[in-house]
Amino acid sequence: MAHYAELDALQRVVRILVVDDINTQDKNGGEVESVGARYLNRAFGGTWLQTSYNSVGSEHREPGTPFRKNYAGIGYTYDQSRDAFIPPKPYPSWVLNEDNCLWDAPTPMPDDDQRYMWNEETQAWTLQD
Repeated sequence: MAHYAELDALQRVVRILVVDDINTQDKNGGEVESVGARYLNRAFGGTWLQTSYNSVGSEHREPGTPFRKNYAGIGYTYDQSRDAFIPPKPYPSWVLNEDNCLWDAPTPMPDDDQRYMWNEETQAWTLQD
C-alpha cells in the first residue's frame, strides 16, 4: 500500500488516500510514484504526490530512508525546493528547522517529563496541571 497526498493550487495538502500496490506498479512490478499519481489523477483529477507515514522529522520510524521529511497531513504544504511536506506553523514566533522541516520554538521545551504548552504572549513554556 502506498499513501498519496492531493495538493491544491497553493501546494497545500487537501486529502490523503491509500492506493493498492497493483495501482502503483510498473510493468516489472516495481513501485513507481508516477504510476500511482497517474492512477489517482485519472480517478479523481488533481495533483498527487507520494508520502510515507514512516517519515517524521526527516527520520524513518523503521529501517529505511526518510521520504519528503514528514508524512503529509491535511493543511500541510509541499515545498518543492526542499522536497518536503511542512506542517502548518503553530505560532508566529516559531521558525522552520531546515534539517527536518518541522517548526522550532524560540526556546526549547523543558525536558523534565512534565507537560508544557507554549505561551505565545510570554514567549515561554507554561507548565500544565
